[in-house]
Amino acid sequence: MSADDNDFTGQSVEAARRSLTNLLRASDIDSPELDARLLAGAALGLDLTGLISAAKRTLSPDEAAQLAQFAARRLYGEPVARITGSKEFWGLQFTLSADTLVPRPDTETIVEAALDCLDTSGPRSRALRIADLGTGSGAIMLALLSEFPNATGIATDINLAALRAARGNAERNGLARRAHFVACDYASALLGGFDLIVSNPPYIPSSDIAALDIEVRDHDPLRALDGGSDGYDAYRIIAPEAARLLTPGGFLVVEVGYDQSDTVADLIAAAGLVSVGPAKTDLGGVKRAVMGRKKPR
Repeated sequence: MSADDNDFTGQSVEAARRSLTNLLRASDIDSPELDARLLAGAALGLDLTGLISAAKRTLSPDEAAQLAQFAARRLYGEPVARITGSKEFWGLQFTLSADTLVPRPDTETIVEAALDCLDTSGPRSRALRIADLGTGSGAIMLALLSEFPNATGIATDINLAALRAARGNAERNGLARRAHFVACDYASALLGGFDLIVSNPPYIPSSDIAALDIEVRDHDPLRALDGGSDGYDAYRIIAPEAARLLTPGGFLVVEVGYDQSDTVADLIAAAGLVSVGPAKTDLGGVKRAVMGRKKPR
C-alpha cells in the first residue's frame, strides 16, 4: 500500500468509510466494516444515522486529516475504543483512560453471573451493598447499579487516575449518587457488610504478557494485566478478603482467564466460601466467571 492509501481528502463520507474499510481489511484487521464506521463516526462527530444522512457530503480538510490520523493509529494496532475514547458495556457508555482496561464483552459474563446469584435471594428492588475490587473504568459496578435501583456500590482501585475515570463514568451514566470510590489495594480499606463482591483482577501470568495480542499488550495498563508468576496473585488476596467482608449469604463473583476456573474455585473454597454451581461461560465457551458464597447463618 502507498502512503496515500489513508488520504481521504476530497472523498465523500461514504467513499471515505469504504476506503477505510478496504484499508483495514487489507491489513487483516478484524471487523473492518464496524471499525471503519466507528472511526468515521468519531472523526466526524456523527452516529450511524448521521453517517447515512451525510453520505454524499464531501469531507472537510480537517475531517479528512482526523480520519487519516485515526486510520494510522488503528493500523498500528491501537484498539478502536482507545482511539475514540469510549466503549459501550451493558448498554452504558464508558469513557476510557490510559489507566483503565477497555471493557470487553467477556466481562459482561461477570454481570450476568452476579445477577444469577442475587436473583435467587430476593427482588432486584431490595437495598444491596456491592463492592467492586480493582474497578478500573467502573464498568462492572455501574452495570450492576443500573440493574439494582436501590443498591449502593463501593469501587476500589490502587490507581487514582482509574478512580477518577470511574467516578466520571458514574456521573456520565447518572449513577454517581449511589456510587462511591476508595483508593486502596483491593479491599484493604473496606469494612464488612457487602451482599456482593465482584472483581476482574489481573490474571495473566507474567511470562505470558509478551505474547499477548498487540491491542492488549501495548495499550492496556500492565498493572491491570499482570497476575504474577502463575496468574493467581490477586485471587489469593481477594478470596480471604471476601470471606471477611461478605454478609452471611453474600456472593463473590470474579473473572478468570482460560483454564483458571478450577484453581480459582479451590482458592475461594480454601478461604471458607461455598462454591456456587459450575463456572459461567462466556460467548466463546471459556469458563469466565467463578462464584462463591458465604454460608448463611
